[in-house]
This record gives sequence, structure tokens and C-alpha cells, in this order.
Amino acid sequence: MKRITEYRKLFGIEKDANLGELKVIYRNLMKVWHPDKFQGKEEEKLEAENNSKKIIEAYHFLVSLSPETHAQHQEEYADTITNSAIDDFEYKGQMLKISFQNGSEYEYFGVPKNTYQKFLNSATQIRFARRHIFESFSYRKSQKVMENI
Repeated sequence: MKRITEYRKLFGIEKDANLGELKVIYRNLMKVWHPDKFQGKEEEKLEAENNSKKIIEAYHFLVSLSPETHAQHQEEYADTITNSAIDDFEYKGQMLKISFQNGSEYEYFGVPKNTYQKFLNSATQIRFARRHIFESFSYRKSQKVMENI
């Protein structure tokens, strides 16, 4: 959740922005912070490089959370959560990363520790996740897996 809040603050947006809005904000920020604008000013160029990397990362992250992106991949997501078993999972700071046996990996944000504990102690974790996690929390397909596609 901290990362989502940080990236939204960087882009100056509220809860949900559509892909068009994200793209316009991204382009405007890159116009300001593109490292090529700072030729001959080494310190400022380094700062611009760091800021542009942060902007690019934030853009890709926010796009992956977008309802429009979810809609585009809804069929694949529904197939994964319905037909694939959980292979592995990791919980860190209210972010639950679940790897499925079909090779997909999703990150769920804002998962409270008590929900994670119930998931962990459930006799059938996949059933618990279908009922209480998959459609209840903001999620995105993990970047690592997306790069392999």
C-alpha cells in the first residue's frame, strides 16, 4: 500500500485514474525530468536520471493496477484463480504475493495480517483465497512474470 500511495502522490492523482490520464501525466513528468535536458550539469543530470527512473517505475506500476488493464486481462485472471492451484506465496508488509501452478504470479495489496493468518491456517488455502482475497484487494500481475511473457 505504501508503494501505491507513493506513486499516486508522485503522479498527483487520487485513487483511480484512467490509462489516458496516466499517460498524459507520465509524458508531462518525463518532459520535466528527462536527463537529456540537463546536458553539462552533471549533478542535475544524475537527479533527473533518478527521478525519471522513479517516474517510469511508477507509471508501469499504476498501469498494472488500472481497472482498464484488469479488464483486458480478466479472462486470464479468472482462469488462473478458478483453475490453477497455489504453488507458493509470500507475505510482506500487507502485500501478499501468490504464485500459481500455471506460472502466473499476482500481488495483492492491503491484505491485513489477520486475513493472512487465516489464509495461512486454512485447510484449503485456495478456497479461502477465492472467497476472501482474489476479488477483495487491489492486485496486479507481478512484473517479473509479465517480463517473461
